[in-house]
Amino acid sequence: MTARIREFLRRRREDGPCLVVDLDVVRDNYLAFAHALPDTRVFYAVKANPAPEVLSLLAGLGSCFDAASVPEIEMVLAAGASADRISFGNTIKKERDVARAFELGVRMFAVDSLAEVEKISRAAPGARVFCRFLYDCAGAEWPLSRKFGCDAEMAVDVLEHARRLGLEPYGVSFHVGSQQRNVRSWDRALKSAGQIFRECAERGIQLQMVNLGGGFPTEYLKRVPAVENYGRSIFRALRKHFGNAIPETIIEPGRGMVGNAGIIETEVVLVSTKSREDELRWVYLDIGKFGGLAETMDEAIRYPIRTPRDGDRTTGCVLAGPTCDSADVMYEKNPYPLPVSLEIGDKLLIEGTGAYTSTYSAVAFNGFAPLKTYHI
Repeated sequence: MTARIREFLRRRREDGPCLVVDLDVVRDNYLAFAHALPDTRVFYAVKANPAPEVLSLLAGLGSCFDAASVPEIEMVLAAGASADRISFGNTIKKERDVARAFELGVRMFAVDSLAEVEKISRAAPGARVFCRFLYDCAGAEWPLSRKFGCDAEMAVDVLEHARRLGLEPYGVSFHVGSQQRNVRSWDRALKSAGQIFRECAERGIQLQMVNLGGGFPTEYLKRVPAVENYGRSIFRALRKHFGNAIPETIIEPGRGMVGNAGIIETEVVLVSTKSREDELRWVYLDIGKFGGLAETMDEAIRYPIRTPRDGDRTTGCVLAGPTCDSADVMYEKNPYPLPVSLEIGDKLLIEGTGAYTSTYSAVAFNGFAPLKTYHI
């Protein structure tokens, strides 16, 4: 909670739940990444929070951008960044979207299969491609599945196929999993990247770039290492696996760039129990999984929650949203400790919600409006 957010919430007219993002925190985060990895280009993961205010701020600071769709590319261009600062990082793209991105000036595309390479060769001739390879994401609080990436051996074939079709095999990428608190997680991935570089060199392909992905965390209930610790660990791993021939590198922070810049204010709608004998209280809020808290799925992300009654005795509560869907329950397996004195109408502050909230909010499920968002 920054003083600017506190003052904004004090002055704002009541209009339901809202997300407030302090852009000064986003600026500080960008500068911290740039300082921690000075020889690495920052490609902000637009999907984390694509608000025009965030994109314009980062564009002005010199950031590059990782886009997942043509609309995201168009938003970045509208924010003032040039097309040579955009990577189309989604490995699953319609051919017409590749063509549109190419028309807009984008020249760098992610791939993880022979078929994707063939699409790009037709729609974006001569473009740069980097191949994403699989990584197990051990230790991440929000692990990524096998949906993206191919095994390392296949990555070499994919990049060779790209060269055969007239594309430029530029490098490789991986992702250590979102909310990765282990600063050493990049080591094994960079070992695989080094092997791919060497095998490609044996086939006459000189790769240039390693995309280190995202995964940089924001602080929720557990402490996280400072970004400088990640920078030192990543640089050591690069020296270990590439020696003096360190490639170009890029990072794609999303959560780590904007997560701690935002706070959601929400209201308690109901506090109840399920029977006379049941001591477990249910606390219903005016925001839930469909209102922006989708990352509470499987209780993976546990947000810090502040109440006006902090300091009172607490007990574990089931925390749920307001919709008529039984899936709209955030914390039940591990009840969330909240004050016993909590009452209907109390305002709660959910911290660390600057990333992956507003864009997860449903358009009008059950008639509830999308999460209101303010950038200050």
